Amino acid sequence: MAEGAASVMKSFLCSDLARQAQPSPAVFLRQRISPNSLRSARTNPVTRLRCCHYMNGCGGRINEEQRDARVCRTSSLPAVSSPEAAMAEIRSAVTALASSSPDSRSGIIRLEVPIQQRIEAVAWMHAQQTLPRVFFSGREGWAPDEDGSPVPARSEWNEVVGVAGVGSAVYFRQYQPFSFEDWKCIRRFLSKDCPSIRAYGALRFDATTTVSSEWEHFGSFFFSIPQVELNELQEGSKLAINVAWDDGLHWPWEKAMTSLLNTMGQILPSSSNLQRQVPTATIVASSHTPGKASWDTTVKKALQMIKSENSALKKVVLARNTRILTDMEIDPITLLGCLQMEGKMAYQFCIQPAGGPAFIGNTPERLFRKEKLQVWSEALAGTRPRGRTWKEDLEIRQDLLFSSKDDVEFSYVRESIKAKLEALCDEVRVESTKTIRKLPRVQHLCAQLSGRLKREEDEFYLLTHLHPTPAVCGLPAEAARRFIAENEAFDRGMYAGPVGWFGGEEAEFAVGIRSALVGKGLGALIYAGAGIVEGTISSSEWAEVDLKASQFTRLLQCEENQKTKRRTEMRRERRRGSEKPLPCADK
Repeated sequence: MAEGAASVMKSFLCSDLARQAQPSPAVFLRQRISPNSLRSARTNPVTRLRCCHYMNGCGGRINEEQRDARVCRTSSLPAVSSPEAAMAEIRSAVTALASSSPDSRSGIIRLEVPIQQRIEAVAWMHAQQTLPRVFFSGREGWAPDEDGSPVPARSEWNEVVGVAGVGSAVYFRQYQPFSFEDWKCIRRFLSKDCPSIRAYGALRFDATTTVSSEWEHFGSFFFSIPQVELNELQEGSKLAINVAWDDGLHWPWEKAMTSLLNTMGQILPSSSNLQRQVPTATIVASSHTPGKASWDTTVKKALQMIKSENSALKKVVLARNTRILTDMEIDPITLLGCLQMEGKMAYQFCIQPAGGPAFIGNTPERLFRKEKLQVWSEALAGTRPRGRTWKEDLEIRQDLLFSSKDDVEFSYVRESIKAKLEALCDEVRVESTKTIRKLPRVQHLCAQLSGRLKREEDEFYLLTHLHPTPAVCGLPAEAARRFIAENEAFDRGMYAGPVGWFGGEEAEFAVGIRSALVGKGLGALIYAGAGIVEGTISSSEWAEVDLKASQFTRLLQCEENQKTKRRTEMRRERRRGSEKPLPCADK
């Protein structure tokens, strides 16, 4: 098997590495572009410039003809029966790859081995200790059931169930707002000819605010193309490595290969026995920011602004941060595995930079999916719990459908997304009327939207224009963002920001809600929010935030309750023992 891998790699090097991709023209924008300046950014003349690029913390200037990585190749090795065999094949192929330095000054190479068994990606990642690490799952599609509610249908992510990756062939992190130039930096290493090479990451909710200490490792955005990946497929799996280099950015081939070999030396080929159970930790302290009294005050202030004739504010989404400290470190991947028990009706994700905590979540909300020029998005707003019986669930559904307050909130979201898509697409369709999206613990109002982008580079504007939606910020966006920045007493970080991936001709981003930041010494910071519009009742929105955060809190509280129950039972046993008659000495 090893000889076969080396033979494949020798052929691959001779035929592909010597070939250089044809350079293509590029246009870079120096200025930072906001959604409000989209139209002017398109109409203003732009000169072709040499811009500063970066990768893995190194920077340099790239000429226009060096815009794309000169080599972008994928090689698939023969299929094997187990992850151990796949790792052996990869090691042999990488050894052959390392012995032949490519002629090109920049490039990215991917080697992948199909595995004839399905390996759970999150369990494989749980066995690895290497950072950074990323995880992103697909989300099942939707079709109407008998009562018109969308239910899971076919997979929307081709055959990929989820991707777990460790190490960084390339990572991108900056502390300025995500710009067109930043997007181009990432795109240099992506190609339609190598669709499996993807950059996974997230953006801050508001890059204009100060980054707090718990979010400092993420910057304003963080994206990574992993060095080692495990792709979980509908049938089977795939183990892959990526190696990227660029002499102009002070990351040469030799340095890239040394880094890859170091990472591979830490990889365990088999997945761990990931138990779907709550973390073995006891809650020692928990607190909310803001507390209930401060929440009521802020909601009252928001409602006064919404009702004011001098304010344009129609809606603002307020959030809460719940910190839970435990007597033992919470493992974020174990917690992520527990969240997967909620089912495939949401995106599960994990973004963890080197040295930093893990941002994990189980979000039902798509920001957009793009395939070539075709785009899909959705409006999601309004929240109710699920009923304990079929009849109660139907009654709650009807209450949500006919709630005037929730209809106003939902209409803001749907019409805002529709208008933003119309600025970028030739045509936009609202795929359905208002329906109900049912999740295991909650249900939401939902509508699907789709369109066709006018240009390929509008992918950048799609991301920066759609975010933030009124569902996580408010309306108008700038007035709501300013209110949040002035009144929330914590840093949202990546919470409610875009989280997802860029690929060759595809991209998919979810909204980073139903999420938490988990790390050593940090405990768990759980984030949830609620929309404030005219007619809002503060206590109801507080209860809604509790409901949304319960995905996390119930896991930890369950463990606390179990340990409390065990301690109570032990005390009862001791009392029973003390009540037994003492044995007689003469017997």
